[in-house]
Amino acid sequence: QHGRGEYGDETHLGTVTDGDHFGAELLARDDATWSFTARAATRVIALVLPAAAYARLNGRSEPLRTHVAEAVAQPRKPANKAGEASIDLSAGHDGEPILSGTYVDYDPSPREYELAVAQTVLRVHNRVTDLYNNPMNQLEQQLRLTVEALRERQEHELVNNTDFGLLHNADLKHRLTTRSGPPTPLDLDDLLCRRRKTKFFLAHPRAIAAFGRECTRTRVYPDTTLLDGKRVMAWRGVPILPCDKIPVTETGTTSILAMRTGEDDAGVIGLRPKSLPDEYQPGLNVRFLGISDRAVTSYLVSAYHSAAVLVPDALGVLDDVEVGRS
Repeated sequence: QHGRGEYGDETHLGTVTDGDHFGAELLARDDATWSFTARAATRVIALVLPAAAYARLNGRSEPLRTHVAEAVAQPRKPANKAGEASIDLSAGHDGEPILSGTYVDYDPSPREYELAVAQTVLRVHNRVTDLYNNPMNQLEQQLRLTVEALRERQEHELVNNTDFGLLHNADLKHRLTTRSGPPTPLDLDDLLCRRRKTKFFLAHPRAIAAFGRECTRTRVYPDTTLLDGKRVMAWRGVPILPCDKIPVTETGTTSILAMRTGEDDAGVIGLRPKSLPDEYQPGLNVRFLGISDRAVTSYLVSAYHSAAVLVPDALGVLDDVEVGRS
């Protein structure tokens, strides 16, 4: 979508993509005119509702006409940019005026998060632990590999789970699309400016490589920053961390996430039990199941996890990121 700037030059207002719509507000007024120009950047299939066709339908259907009239006439409650009920304040006044009264909005039915679990049964033959424990403890090593596999699955679920996964819990107002396909510095700026205190970007390694190519193409060089003693690529001082659990489609598109973390900053937080019986690591326990008549010892290994986005602007997603274009 393109409009006219203060001095008559063309400005970029935004990008719409699969499932988006625009122009609905024009149907409610007979004298409405377009305030912007919509231009297709790629091949697109659009469903169009001409004003004349809408007028004919609206004239034939009394329920439709009534619904539209009520929607237009319904007053909107004052709200802030996050969609929450606005808090009325008084400032800059003189004398003793009557101060505004207000209340802070809250959700009467907040969402409840159930902890998900990733589990497996580790089986070790007693002969292995009896005879081959030197120089390495066989049970500890097999348990280490099992825990690593569970943590990998846990990371996949935190990103992709349809219930609590980050890709499926980003607010629609904080889902953006790229301007031209590959991830450019302008795209990451658009994603970064939507929230305060962004702690890091999360991107597939191929998306990070594509961003590096675009930086080279535009002669812009991303900086680096130290994270846990290691130097990683950063943009505007925000680390760009690799995550191969973010899917890449068959057509070579993926997503980039930007998030604020921590409960104190009303960000994205991870959830796990405070304590577990037979706890081996935080949120993970190992329970002895017994020894079979074949001399095989079994252990139940369980990892409990979930994630919560405390407020909508804590998480943003840049969609339709092309990683295959050279």
